[in-house]
Amino acid sequence: MNKRFPFIVKATLISLYLIFIAGSVVRMTGSGMGCPDWPKCFGYLIPPTSEEQITWAPNKAYKEGMIIIKDEALYVAESDLTTKTIFNPENWSAYTKHDYAKFNKFHTWTEYINRLVSVLAGFVFLFLLVGAVKFWKENKWITILSVIAFILMLFEAWLGKTVVDSNLTPAIITVHMVVGLVIVGLILKVLFIISEKENTYAYHSLFNKLLIISVIFSLVQIALGTQVRQFIDEQVKLFGFENKEYSLMAPNFKFYFHRSFTIAIVLVNFALLYFNQVKKLGYTLVNWVIVLLFLETITGILMYYADFPMGTQAVHLLSGALLFGVQFYLWLQSRKLATN
Repeated sequence: MNKRFPFIVKATLISLYLIFIAGSVVRMTGSGMGCPDWPKCFGYLIPPTSEEQITWAPNKAYKEGMIIIKDEALYVAESDLTTKTIFNPENWSAYTKHDYAKFNKFHTWTEYINRLVSVLAGFVFLFLLVGAVKFWKENKWITILSVIAFILMLFEAWLGKTVVDSNLTPAIITVHMVVGLVIVGLILKVLFIISEKENTYAYHSLFNKLLIISVIFSLVQIALGTQVRQFIDEQVKLFGFENKEYSLMAPNFKFYFHRSFTIAIVLVNFALLYFNQVKKLGYTLVNWVIVLLFLETITGILMYYADFPMGTQAVHLLSGALLFGVQFYLWLQSRKLATN
């Protein structure tokens, strides 16, 4: 297991970023409420493929827990039943966690695939946990960090349920995203411990401090981005998904702050590039920081000025999450000499 553990850690990290990709596609397509319940979808383990499956009909069999839409409201079957010619409310209980009662096959399956990706990541985390326990005598931090990451993944699963039950409350979505980034940081720390034992890096105090600032700035920017995304979702509800040109009509203060804050982020990260080159520090990851920063910035510009071209939202979110990860790992490298 110890020999395979580095592979498991990398697989865990990849699974986390797959969750970010799947989540960004859900947000991009407005599929967050494609499944009104959790962990099932309309009461099914495998989601319905047609509206007929979740619409009440006479002389039709329903299993306990199945959800139907009737009169623009959700109802849950109290037990296994076969309907008569007239709807009997005694056989059904109203779904009260929210009042979102719509069905869109594309949205439903997009959200369902997002959940499958999360389940897959959960199994990978179990392998990580089993492997990390065996390092307790060799390096307790590997075990401790892995256990914390696993607990936070369970917390993320609960938050995912809460997001659905609350009909996509913005604050919960923001916490959901930030906790995901914290887990990335924990896994990167484990990866650093097991893969960089013999490596040493040049230490520069100002460079290290700028990295700390860059990591904090990325966290703040991503958190703000989830709030801006919620504003866009509200606009989509008002004007329709096909009218993307209205998505950022009369934006709020958070959007302007999010956009202007990019200037500070660019300055800090280009300062990292400058010090890395001038002081010959030799950090190759700085180049990736600039590439990801460019992707994040250019997709942000395209979304605003070109009415959200297909895929730009997913690339924007993923590049931001990757940028945070690269900056954090770079910070771990830059501080190693100071802590040894």
